[in-house]
Amino acid sequence: MLDFLVKARGQWVSIETLVRTWDGDGLDTFLSSLAEDFRGWKGARAWRSLEHDLTISAEHRPGGYVHLTWGIHDRPPSEEWHFETTTVHAAGEEMRNLAAKIHTFLTSTVE
Repeated sequence: MLDFLVKARGQWVSIETLVRTWDGDGLDTFLSSLAEDFRGWKGARAWRSLEHDLTISAEHRPGGYVHLTWGIHDRPPSEEWHFETTTVHAAGEEMRNLAAKIHTFLTSTVE
């Protein structure tokens, strides 16, 4: 198991949740696949963590941009809240850099 804390903060919101994954649940691979398909795809692609506490929906938009909608969810059984925000990234190199950073994060060990 690989658990990590996800935080979202802004002027009107401050939330955090512990995300549980099985060795990252392929998050870095998911982001790498988006980078490799820099020419685009139709529809949304989705990723979710083991317990659905973190979700990502990716859409390729005209002009060569990828919109990632990040969802942070309260844990079952309460599921009292849900937060989403969207980040915009240039397709290709910017997405490759994001995937590489996530890969480094997921494979680093704290000693």
